[in-house]
Amino acid sequence: MNLKNHFFERKNNVAKINHEDDLAAEKLASEILDHLPNFSTRPIVFVCIGTDRSTGDSLGPLIGTLLQEKEIAPYHVYGTLDDPIHAVNMDAKLAEIKQIHFNPFIIGIDACLGRLKSVGSIQVGNGPVKPGAGVNKELPEVGNMHITGIVNVSGFMEFFVLQNTRLNLVLKMAKTIANGIFESSQQLPKKQDWPKLNWDLEAEQPTVAE
Repeated sequence: MNLKNHFFERKNNVAKINHEDDLAAEKLASEILDHLPNFSTRPIVFVCIGTDRSTGDSLGPLIGTLLQEKEIAPYHVYGTLDDPIHAVNMDAKLAEIKQIHFNPFIIGIDACLGRLKSVGSIQVGNGPVKPGAGVNKELPEVGNMHITGIVNVSGFMEFFVLQNTRLNLVLKMAKTIANGIFESSQQLPKKQDWPKLNWDLEAEQPTVAE
């Protein structure tokens, strides 16, 4: 759980989408696709951070569970209600992911607290998510890019606020984010659709096959 909304405060070209926007899933899908490496063979891995022991912090594992129920190839998903990724096991889980996938492009997903007017917003941007940053926990940064959901207000008694976050809001945001990820998987070019290259050894330049 990223208790302090660092990404919003830095304003470093981070997109912010209201989860109640009728086109929220489509906008999120577009942002995800814009941030992914083009025609890369790197496996794309979503790491959904959080725990079901706290309502506000359940956003990540809820998203992971919803994605398990969808066909989202070529994506890979880790962190669910049944097998969450949290402070206690994060180092081991990240090491396991990097053993399974060679040079993965990781998308970190986490809940965060922010300004009152931003509650319910979904943020997408480059760079990692920083779980535990607001409570001085030494946890590894996660991701080449991040998706965060602002589930409640920061600044005062964060743990109390987190525990008393409405599950209704968290579930709605989780569904929107899961739908956006699914939509992006459907738009992602499949490997068989990539241009085939014929190498002219004499010219030492690739040519695109018709």
